Amino acid sequence: MAAESTTTLQTEIKALARKRNALILAHNYQPPAIQDLADLCGDSLELSRKAAQTDADIIVFCGVHFMAETASILCPEKTVLLPRDDAGCLMADMITAEALQARIDNLPPMPVVTYVNSTADVKALSTICCTSANAVEVVNSLAADELLMTPDRNLAMYAASRTGKKIHIWEGYCPTHEWLTADDVHQARAAHPDAVFLAHPECRPEVLALADVIASTSGMLRHVTAAKETAFIVGTEKGLLHPMQKANPDKRFYPAADKMICANMKKIQLEDVRRCLETMTGEVRVPEAIRLPALQAVRAMVELNL
Repeated sequence: MAAESTTTLQTEIKALARKRNALILAHNYQPPAIQDLADLCGDSLELSRKAAQTDADIIVFCGVHFMAETASILCPEKTVLLPRDDAGCLMADMITAEALQARIDNLPPMPVVTYVNSTADVKALSTICCTSANAVEVVNSLAADELLMTPDRNLAMYAASRTGKKIHIWEGYCPTHEWLTADDVHQARAAHPDAVFLAHPECRPEVLALADVIASTSGMLRHVTAAKETAFIVGTEKGLLHPMQKANPDKRFYPAADKMICANMKKIQLEDVRRCLETMTGEVRVPEAIRLPALQAVRAMVELNL
């Protein structure tokens, strides 16, 4: 798409959003044109919490399905639209409520800590949610010495390595972060020896062991802005390089590996956003029977003020 037509389309979408009293949210992994269009960019929970604080009637969530669900959990009075109904999350699909209930039934009584990157019905069976930024603190906040953590095994192993608790692991993972290997990191360091290596906690343990900084996407953005260093190897989905470079034009950012692209995060295009606002299609609404227990798990985390 030519730059001029992109600008024209963005202007048209913003006018539609004003007419509908809609707020456009974009995750940090979305295509640059979508991030530049959005009223707010950030990680999934951060965006949903901000959405709950606005007076917008409609939330257009440019991300994947579980993110729109989380917005619906926190903003039941608002209409939440996902511009592409096929924008899913492979990790969230690695666990179902039925499978989680079976695992719970086969374990002694213990808390269930669930990553927000999960479906609403899985959250509804959980004791408390966590994010990649606060997983360690959430685990440490629990009185129990033993717990089940779902669905990301890498995040669970990361939390286990930083707590004294026994964590039962669900064998799910984010394929995009799982693709990054220690060899990839060594190659990136060889190519950019002066760069700081940032890794997301969804990466493999052997990759995290090589990291100078382990942080969520929002944590990475804050770190690079505050850091005195000027070069960074970014160990997460490549979409994050856009807001990093935009906020820090005098610094240099390199992907840890070019293969770190989430196809689902790249599905939403400007035409999809325009269509969903024009036709009011793509609504995501969580039924109350699931929303209320899921909200309880999210609130349990929020009330920790981490």
